[in-house]
Amino acid sequence: MYQPTITDVDARELIEQGAQLVDVRNPHEFRHSPVPGSVNIPLPVIQQALKQLDKETPVVLYCVSGQRSGVAKRLLEAEGFSLVHNLGSFTRLLERQ
Repeated sequence: MYQPTITDVDARELIEQGAQLVDVRNPHEFRHSPVPGSVNIPLPVIQQALKQLDKETPVVLYCVSGQRSGVAKRLLEAEGFSLVHNLGSFTRLLERQ
C-alpha cells in the first residue's frame, strides 16, 4: 500500500508556487471529477509523456487511493525526477476549499 508523501496543506502551497499537478487516473475518471489546474497523464502512459513534465519543477501526483500515484512517483524518480510527491487521493485537494 502506498502512503501519501505530502500533506494536503503542503501540496496546496507547492501548487500555488507553480508545482506540476498530475492526475494519473484514466481519462474517464479525470473527466468525471477533474481537479482545477491539473493535467491528466494516466499511469499506463506516464513514461511516454515524460516530455510534458519539467524535471526541475516539483510534481504532485494523485489518483483515487494513492496506489497509482505511488507507482507513478517511483517511475518518475527512476527517470531522474527528484521533486516528486504522492498526494494520494484527489479528494484531499477538494477538502477545505
